[in-house]
Amino acid sequence: MFEWIQKIGKSKNCKQLDEILQRIEMNMANNYKDAAQENLKEFESQLKKLRETQKINQKQLAEYEDKFCELQKRMKHFTHKDQKPFWV
Repeated sequence: MFEWIQKIGKSKNCKQLDEILQRIEMNMANNYKDAAQENLKEFESQLKKLRETQKINQKQLAEYEDKFCELQKRMKHFTHKDQKPFWV
């Protein structure tokens, strides 16, 4: 409800990560498995870049790394390979 309050103190880099997270959640909710996997890879590379350039503080880094690990676990078997055709 008051998400805008949380974004007041966030840096541009954190906002980019939040946007990627929103896309991941949206794609997972709509069952766009390939798009969600691509967004997760994008999130990982952006997080790695921010970690290497130290453009994110340690508290925020730990928070986003936790989110990344959680998403990895949720998306471990989130593929079209196991999907059975509905006509069989």
